[in-house]
Amino acid sequence: ISSPQGTEGPGVSISEERQSVTENSGTTIVYNPYAALSIEQQRQKLPVFKLRNHILYLIENYQTVVIVGETGCGKSTQIPQVNCARVGLTWPLREVAGRVAEERGAVLGHEVGYCIRFDDCTDPLATRIKVKEMMVDPLLTKYSVIMLDEAHERTLYTDIAIGLLKKIQKKRGDLRLIVASATLDAEVKASSSLLDPTRDTCVILTVEGRTFPVDIFYLQSPVPDYIKSTVETVVKIHQTEGDGDILAFLTGQEEVETVVSMLIEQARALARTGMKKHLRVLPMYAGLPSFEQMKVFERVSRSVRKVIVATNVAETSITIGGIVYVIDCGFVKLRAYNPRTAIECLVVVPVSQASANQRAGRGGRNRSGKCYRLYTEEAFDKLPQSTVPEMQRSNLAPVILQLKALGIDNVLRFHFMSVSPIFWYMLSAIFCSLLLAGLDKDCRLTEPLGLRIAEFPLNPMFAKMLLESGNFGCSQEILSIAAMMQIQNVFVIPSNQKSQAMREHRKFAVEEGDHLTMLNVYEAFIKHKKSSQWCQEHFLNYKGLVRAATVREQLKKLLVKFQVPKKSSEGDPDPVLRCIVSGFFANAARFHSTGAYRTIRDDHELHIHPASVLYAEKPPRWVIYNEVIQTSKYYMRDVTVIESAWLLELAPHFYQQGTVGMNRSCPPNHL
Repeated sequence: ISSPQGTEGPGVSISEERQSVTENSGTTIVYNPYAALSIEQQRQKLPVFKLRNHILYLIENYQTVVIVGETGCGKSTQIPQVNCARVGLTWPLREVAGRVAEERGAVLGHEVGYCIRFDDCTDPLATRIKVKEMMVDPLLTKYSVIMLDEAHERTLYTDIAIGLLKKIQKKRGDLRLIVASATLDAEVKASSSLLDPTRDTCVILTVEGRTFPVDIFYLQSPVPDYIKSTVETVVKIHQTEGDGDILAFLTGQEEVETVVSMLIEQARALARTGMKKHLRVLPMYAGLPSFEQMKVFERVSRSVRKVIVATNVAETSITIGGIVYVIDCGFVKLRAYNPRTAIECLVVVPVSQASANQRAGRGGRNRSGKCYRLYTEEAFDKLPQSTVPEMQRSNLAPVILQLKALGIDNVLRFHFMSVSPIFWYMLSAIFCSLLLAGLDKDCRLTEPLGLRIAEFPLNPMFAKMLLESGNFGCSQEILSIAAMMQIQNVFVIPSNQKSQAMREHRKFAVEEGDHLTMLNVYEAFIKHKKSSQWCQEHFLNYKGLVRAATVREQLKKLLVKFQVPKKSSEGDPDPVLRCIVSGFFANAARFHSTGAYRTIRDDHELHIHPASVLYAEKPPRWVIYNEVIQTSKYYMRDVTVIESAWLLELAPHFYQQGTVGMNRSCPPNHL
């Protein structure tokens, strides 16, 4: 491996999944029991296909059509084909676009295309819905129908799209909007938001799916350890129930892999007792490599029962045939932002009733099923009816900047889907944008910096870092680092080759921290011509690195557009580290005598995450980080060593010698 950026440093310990806010939706995978049929015959089996004429009638007669149907009923692939008009699908997945192109006998990128973050596959004439296009064509005049898919996910941009499209419909009575959702909750939210009480402009269509009844079983008393209880429930089902596969829901990759390991041991023990039916235990989570994900769809012999241990990606994003028994731990991991501390965390919280019902429904796709909830019925009754939308638990700085870039200056009066964001979230977002110079003192978008930040499909801190990279003479390195920060699970650690994998990973680690370590990985990947064999030998995620290369190219185009100089630091780490500080200066922490770190902004206690190359090494005095994850403690991820003088030099508006300069609610903190 070529000489790495920075100095040779500590080893690496990778154990936790990277769950990026921008990669959270994952890929929709649907079990297809009709794969042996022709494409046209497969289409005709879908419930939505049989309603295509009725759907077309509704589109012609109503401005807004809300369609509710379970995953796999054909909403995403069939509805865009009900007429020959130009349909904008917001925001389609690669696989959905590929399937529609296949059904129409078209080449992907011409008649049918997709445009998602960092990946554009559209014909130059096939316009796409994104901020840049809406600046040029605010009324989307090139579209006759807009379809908002996966509305049940209630992402930030689902809510923004709803608000923007409502404004457009007031000006364009001919524009038709289709809102597709997998859940009743989203149906109610969408209809209450879109329905004009003075006119008959919105209609709701429920597509009946192929579902069977599911019996629900509750515990009589709470369990202290749902991981252990999940394993025990799987074993009991296997020993006492009839044929049918098992789907168990947990909160994250670490829990999934723990339960998979425990169940494999249990399966071996059961096999030694002479039990004829064997268990095949499989994980399923968003960061799992595609070839591993596809194993859950493989057929097994009659003497084998599949057990799929999954995160909430299996609620609505995938459809797996053969599931009869569902185990619901009752919790989910969500990303939440604290506007007072400006810390964004992954937190484990109780599921909503809507999510619990979605989980139970996975057991009734092929025949009658059973759902075992690892909590009491009384606890279920106290659960919130629906999951808190991202709009009410996220850092809204990107939203503020993008809305202002679209000419919506008074964002507090913007009509968000259902309940508007909490005031403190809006205030924190405005404060963050002011710090990055994206807004001026009158809260107007600055030009050109604010407008440019708004155009990046990234956290504003990353955008600011990229835009400053030319001034620091390291745009080449910063492009690679920013791209690597957008992917999940760079390091692969097979359970049976852990020591060997860790040894290979240490070759990339440097004492400056995680950002330069990721840079070393990317540069070595490029040097070895993006070889999958090389990635396998070094236990690296090949598809993730290919994705990083794609992301880098998209970001590079933006830097070229904004005339950011193409420069390299030529192996000098200091310009790279200083440039990172220019974007992430607010995420600074110092080592405290208690053995933990304290944020400079509000003296919040943090710890270095076990996945960091700095973990278990001598703690550096000053660090910055990309994000915080909350488990038993608050952990910093993507951590880099800095000098305190850089904070004073690069963010004098935020830091002062001896005290924090901006957060007056906190007592003075000495630099």
